[in-house]
Amino acid sequence: MASLTLPPAPPNPRQDAIDLHKAFKGFGCDSTTVSNILSHRDSMQRGYIQQEYKTMYSEELSHRISSELSGNHKKALSLWILDPAGRDATVLKEALSAESLDLKAATDIICSRTPSQLQIMKQTYYAKFGTYLEHDISQQASGDHQKILLAYVGIPRYEGPEVDPTIVTHDAKDLYKAGEKKLGTDEKTFIRIFTERSWAHMAAVASAYRHMYDRSLQKVVKNETSGNFEVALLTILRCAENPAKYFAKVLRKSMKGLGTDDKTLVRVVVTRTEIDMQYIKAEYYKKYKKPLADAIHSETSGGYRTFLLSLVGSH
Repeated sequence: MASLTLPPAPPNPRQDAIDLHKAFKGFGCDSTTVSNILSHRDSMQRGYIQQEYKTMYSEELSHRISSELSGNHKKALSLWILDPAGRDATVLKEALSAESLDLKAATDIICSRTPSQLQIMKQTYYAKFGTYLEHDISQQASGDHQKILLAYVGIPRYEGPEVDPTIVTHDAKDLYKAGEKKLGTDEKTFIRIFTERSWAHMAAVASAYRHMYDRSLQKVVKNETSGNFEVALLTILRCAENPAKYFAKVLRKSMKGLGTDDKTLVRVVVTRTEIDMQYIKAEYYKKYKKPLADAIHSETSGGYRTFLLSLVGSH
């Protein structure tokens, strides 16, 4: 469930483009107006605004935002105006570039997306950057981490809720044999099951595993694997069981301790606002006894804070 709030009457994209242009004009940018307009438009409306803006002013809205705003506010708005697949592709390209390598962010994006989202995103990635996502993964990731990412973006998985209990039991047994039962770990089996099975199936496997061996599959993954390979397995498992809870945890981590991991904060808020932010907020409150909006408020400031809070909403 999205947290985005839209005006009661559908706004006119042409008028929005005019208002944005006015906000950019003159000395200093009226960033409040820019944020107010764009943070209350859905993906399709933002697309129309960008078309109108380009038609009327012969420049890309994204370029104007880049030149008028700065810092985290600019980063957040620049990502927000992209369509979901373009946004994921952009974040991934940056995360898989040698100069800004962030394999954790790449893993988070890849392993928390549905097969259909990954499919569109791969096409967008190639169209945008002229290189295949798989190529960039091969260049930057290594070992079992590379194997699981390549398998995850390459294998079409079922997205429905049905599961086959026989296969579920079989997979739980195979994971037990591949991990806890043996000395060392058979990573191949973990990769095969985690990348070939649907989320509903993986959630059922986790439940069966606990029932059969009185152990949490997450704990097993933590004990048997490490590094980014472990991160990938845990992301798949947590998103299979409860994506909102997973993202609540990611947000909490980004704001915990000294300093804020703004990159992660922006990425999660911007990419989940139109999907499941209401559920994430509920999970956040349930687990940390503090509204997500309050946490964001205390970790951010200025136009950046206002923009993120507009997306997240207060309730």
